[in-house]
Amino acid sequence: MNCPHCSFSAPRMKLHRHLAEAHLDLVATEHDEATGKMKYVITCPVCGLKYQHAVKPRYKDPRFLDEYKAEIALVAFDQLLYHLQEKHPEENSNSHPPTSS
Repeated sequence: MNCPHCSFSAPRMKLHRHLAEAHLDLVATEHDEATGKMKYVITCPVCGLKYQHAVKPRYKDPRFLDEYKAEIALVAFDQLLYHLQEKHPEENSNSHPPTSS
């Protein structure tokens, strides 16, 4: 699979790890102070679809978002990869050899 953000190409598991290591900043987290609700947001770089999902609704401490940013990003990138495989298989195909990054 190809990284949608750079030239990295690898099997899905390695790509998943690469996304979390190299593109962590692409996962936005939001905290609504009024309700205490927290969520992550990730945008598809191909079609612009924004996928968002609640983060641990029982936790209301906004520090949770900073403390667990890497774990939250793994979940978000997993959702992005499923979306890419389903909706954008042509951009996702592994048509060039994997890079070593």
